[in-house]
Amino acid sequence: MASSASIAALPMYDWPEVRDATDALWAALREALRAAGVAAPQNLTRDRPLFDIWRDPNLCLSQTCGLPYVRHLRGAVALLGAPAYDIPGCPPGTYRSVFAVRRSDEVPDLEALRGRRCAFNHPGSQSGDGAPRALLAPLARNGRFFGDVLETGSHRAALVAVAEGRADVATVDAVSWELARRHEPAAAGLAVVAATPPTPGLPFISAMGVQGGAERLRGAIAEGIRATPEDAREALMLSGFVAFEDADYAGIAAADARTRALGYGVLA
Repeated sequence: MASSASIAALPMYDWPEVRDATDALWAALREALRAAGVAAPQNLTRDRPLFDIWRDPNLCLSQTCGLPYVRHLRGAVALLGAPAYDIPGCPPGTYRSVFAVRRSDEVPDLEALRGRRCAFNHPGSQSGDGAPRALLAPLARNGRFFGDVLETGSHRAALVAVAEGRADVATVDAVSWELARRHEPAAAGLAVVAATPPTPGLPFISAMGVQGGAERLRGAIAEGIRATPEDAREALMLSGFVAFEDADYAGIAAADARTRALGYGVLA
């Protein structure tokens, strides 16, 4: 069942190099959703601000980030679950952040990054901001660990900033790191010096009241991912779907609250 009013977006890893794979994933999801009686749009929306998409009452399906979900979207959308990615150190449905540095710097550990410049995508990102803060909070002094930070707008741009010498370390999610190793030449000169513990991954969400309810949507998502062509799944490192409930993201909210209580509410 198609609908001209419903919208969908898969913005989190929609790199130009894998856009065809993202479209193939959506085509499979769309058909599975329609088969389940859900009004799914023909094409993905790519030209609107993310929060406008996530808060749209006609949202059929999108992927958001854990920290924006627990801070701003909880109760306004239905949380359905998260993709499972075939990436090292991350059980199905989870992901983590990595700290990427220049190989030539030979940084031995996190402590060696104290007072250095960190590049990250933006405040409020679980992988760029929240998870790194949770790991660094016990090491911070007077609300600071780094000497300076550089907000780049994307994980890819943060990695490029380190490669170009504009920053000393980038905090990026592990999926973006693996995509960069495949598609971003600047990543060849970088290495991971540390990683955060895994947390529930970037959740699929839908507007409250979407036809069929959460369980029908979860079943359609799982079927759509299974039906996605193998080459598209490989390009996206996608291995499956894990159903989650709101309570599964309580740990992200708790970690955010702890770091704020310690006076480390922003990456610094």
